[in-house]
Amino acid sequence: MKREKSRKYRILRVLRIASQVAFFGLFLYLFVGAHYTGRDYIGATVQRFFHFDPLLALVTSISARLVFAAFAFALVTTVLTLVLGRVFCGWVCPLGGLHQLASFAFKRAKFLKPPREEKSSLAWKYYILILVLAGAVFGLDLAGYLDPFSFLTRSFAVSVFPGLAYALTGLKNLMYGIGLTSAGRSMSQLLENWTLNETFLQGFAVGLLFLGAVALNVRKERFWCRYLCPTGALLGLLSRWNILKLRIDEEKCIKCGLCTQQCETQASPYPNADWKSGECVYCQTCAAICPTAAIGFPLRWSAEKATNVSNVALSRRRILTTALLGVAAVPLFRLTPVRKRASLKLIRPPGSLPEEKFLAKCVKCGQCMRACPTNGLQPALTEAGPEGLWTPTLVPKIGYCEYYCSLCTQVCPTGAIRKLTIEAKNQVKIGSAWINKNRCIPYTLGKPCIVCEEHCPVSPKAIKFLEVETRLPDGRVVVQKAPVIDLDQCTGCGICENKCPVMDEPAIFVTSVGETRSEKNRLLLPLAEDAAPDPYK
Repeated sequence: MKREKSRKYRILRVLRIASQVAFFGLFLYLFVGAHYTGRDYIGATVQRFFHFDPLLALVTSISARLVFAAFAFALVTTVLTLVLGRVFCGWVCPLGGLHQLASFAFKRAKFLKPPREEKSSLAWKYYILILVLAGAVFGLDLAGYLDPFSFLTRSFAVSVFPGLAYALTGLKNLMYGIGLTSAGRSMSQLLENWTLNETFLQGFAVGLLFLGAVALNVRKERFWCRYLCPTGALLGLLSRWNILKLRIDEEKCIKCGLCTQQCETQASPYPNADWKSGECVYCQTCAAICPTAAIGFPLRWSAEKATNVSNVALSRRRILTTALLGVAAVPLFRLTPVRKRASLKLIRPPGSLPEEKFLAKCVKCGQCMRACPTNGLQPALTEAGPEGLWTPTLVPKIGYCEYYCSLCTQVCPTGAIRKLTIEAKNQVKIGSAWINKNRCIPYTLGKPCIVCEEHCPVSPKAIKFLEVETRLPDGRVVVQKAPVIDLDQCTGCGICENKCPVMDEPAIFVTSVGETRSEKNRLLLPLAEDAAPDPYK
C-alpha cells in the first residue's frame, strides 16, 4: 500500500514536470512565431498566456478604468486556484518552470546550499502586491515590472533572443570561415525563419535583471516564486478556499522532516498545522519522497485559516504602510516634464492610445518590439518618464515603421495598442519628418541626393523637391533639387531618417509632433469645425 501511494505521487511529480516542459515549449513556440512573414496576420501569439493572468487582468482593469474582454480567460485561472490551489504556479507558469530548471541545475552543480528548514519571511511578495494594487487605484500600472509573463517575455524579446541571434550569427560566420558551407546555409535559414532582432537599447540592463533573477536561485530554490512574484501572492490568497488539502497520517509519520527540507516553495508540510496552503504549488515532491507514504492530498471542503495561507506577519500597520507607499509612488513616477510637454522622440507605435491611457494599460512586455520586422520599436528609458520605462517607442535610426505591416497592433495583450488593419494603420500619423538643411547634401554640398524621396512609401509622396541655390566654398553657385516635407502627407514612419546617407546624424529626422492620438501635440491646433475624424473609429 505504501509503495502504491508513493508510486502515485511519483507519477504525479513526473506529470508536473512534463506539464511545465510542455507549457514552456508552447510559450517559446508562440513567442518565436510572432514575427513578420510577408503576411499581415500572425494568428495565435504568446499574448494568450497574458490573458490567463489574474493579476494583469485586475491591475489593468483598475488602472485603465476599463475591462479588456480578452482577460475573461483569467477567470479560468481564478476558478482553478479557488478549487485546486496554486497549481497554475507549479504546473503551468513558464517563468516558474524556468526557475525550477535553474534550481535543479544549481543543485546538481552543488551551487545551491543543502536543503534545510527555512524561516525567512515570505511577506515581500504580498507587500509588492499591495503596492501594485494601491498604485493601480490611482492609474499607475506597475504590474508589468514583476509580473511573470511580462518579465519573461520582455527579457526574451529584448535580451535573451537578441543575444542568441548574435551568437548564432558568429557561429554562422565561423562555419563559412572553416569551409562548412552547408552548415552555414542552414544557420542562415534558421536566423531568417526566426527573424531574431539583434539591437535593443536596453538589452544589457534587461539582460542583467533576467540573469540576476535566475542567479537568485543559488540563494534559495525558486527564489522569485517565494519572495518576489506578485501574481503568486494573489493566487496564494485565492488558494485559501481550495479543496485539495495536504494531510499527514500521524501514525505513519516518523517525523524525519524530509518533506519540509525538500519543499520547493517553503510551504512547510510538517507539522501539518504549519502547512502554508498559499505557498504550496502542488509539485508533489513531499509526497513522492516521504519514506513512509504518510503524506497525501485528500479533498476537503473547508477554508484554511487566514494565518495558514502563508503564515506571514502581515499586520494591519504594515499593510497600511505599504498601501500608502503605493499611493506615494504615483506622483513620484509622474514628476516629469513629459506630462507637460510632449517628448521630442517619444514616437509611439501606430494604434497606441493617448499617452495617459497608454501608460495605464501597457505592461512593458515587449511583444510589439519582438513583432516589429525592422527592429524599430525599442524600450524607452527616459523619453516617457519613470512611468514609461520599457514601454515601446519608435527609433527611426534603428528601424522604421513598415508601410505594409500592422503586426505590433495584433500582439498587444492589454489593448494599449489598438488592433488595426493595414489600411487603417496607414491613415494614422505617428509623427512628422523634418529636414536639417545644415546637414542635407543638396542644401550644403550642392550635390544631388534623392534617397529620402525614393523610400517614402505614401502616395502621393510626402517628400517633394524644390530647386535651391547653394554657394560652394570656392564661390560658385549651383542649383540643385532639394527635399521639402509635405506635412499633410507625412505619417512619421521614419524610413526617410533610417535610409538617409548622412550616417552619424541623419539630415532628415522624425519627431512625435502631429501624432493622431494626441489632441495637444500638434503644430497647429485645429478649430472645432476643422477637427480631423478619429481614424480608430
